[in-house]
Amino acid sequence: MKLLAGTRKGLFTFEFDDKKWRMSDRQFLGDPVPMLLPVPENNQLFTVLGTGHFGTKLHRSDDSGQSYSEVATPVYPEKPADSGDLVPWSLELIWSLEKGLGDTLWCGTIPGGVFTSTDAGESWQLNENLWNLDARRKWMGGGYDWPGVHSICVDPRDASVVTLGISIGGVYRTTDNGNSWKPRGEGLRADYVPPDIAGEPDQQDPHRIAQCAADPDYWWMQHHNGIWRSSDDCATWQEIMEVQPSTFGFALAVHPTDGNTAWFVPSLGSESRYPVGAKMVVNRTVDGGGSFMQLKNGLPQEDAYDLVYRHCLEICPSGDMLVMGSTSGNLWFSNDAGDHWEIVSRHLPPILCLRYVEFM
Repeated sequence: MKLLAGTRKGLFTFEFDDKKWRMSDRQFLGDPVPMLLPVPENNQLFTVLGTGHFGTKLHRSDDSGQSYSEVATPVYPEKPADSGDLVPWSLELIWSLEKGLGDTLWCGTIPGGVFTSTDAGESWQLNENLWNLDARRKWMGGGYDWPGVHSICVDPRDASVVTLGISIGGVYRTTDNGNSWKPRGEGLRADYVPPDIAGEPDQQDPHRIAQCAADPDYWWMQHHNGIWRSSDDCATWQEIMEVQPSTFGFALAVHPTDGNTAWFVPSLGSESRYPVGAKMVVNRTVDGGGSFMQLKNGLPQEDAYDLVYRHCLEICPSGDMLVMGSTSGNLWFSNDAGDHWEIVSRHLPPILCLRYVEFM
């Protein structure tokens, strides 16, 4: 098993050996790596680079990450002069990549569009059915200036069913491989807009959404305003309240075989964004949010100012090994579902994304 860490200054690969992770490779040093997608059945690895003035680049490896070639990046069409759309029609960031139906790849971007590729990234097509929704004009930026698609969940029962988490735009789903889209936000609330529109689905800011692979009617959401769960396949959402030390955060992980078990990384609210009391903890529920346990064994309990981004808490397919990376360059792992944590590295650049992979 390998662990891929995309950071502010490159891609770092770790291998699990003798119950420990050891760094085995360093690639794209100096370039931000905001997103990764391994496709192990094809021995492929897609690596996104954010190269500043040179824009976003996408590289594909066909030999399990040993070598790379540059492939196409999504390109927005020219904005019509009379569109009235305030959002720029240009690629700001590839924020999510996932494998879809057959050879389809799904790519979520800022400014709120989704692209697909059927030729391993050689070309990309804008999903105009989502982009042309009238509701998209209601979406707005959260932490970034423009809306963005950060979560793409392909249903394990039917790959033509795809659910998106959009900041700030709510939860949207297609049941026909992208031909049509509908919101799935009943029960959510947003306290950063006037009360009369606080329940509107397009005003919601999910920081991350995740689906249980073996129990796919069960979903979890880390929202800007707290923690929500759904047990009816996103038809409705229920808020989980009074979780200490905080319900604010970005990252979450769901147990692959138990929809009632999930992990969250709490922090102070939207202005401060560091652990409450400068003490690093992970919250775990095993009863669908009825109760939470604070997991802190092995995590710093003083002067910890680590923030864990959306894509930086990962769980392995077996459901017992977790890895977590922070903006302070700390990388931890747990082989007992979070009861105990061990440090893998204290000196990485700020960590932007993590992925487990077992290549063929």
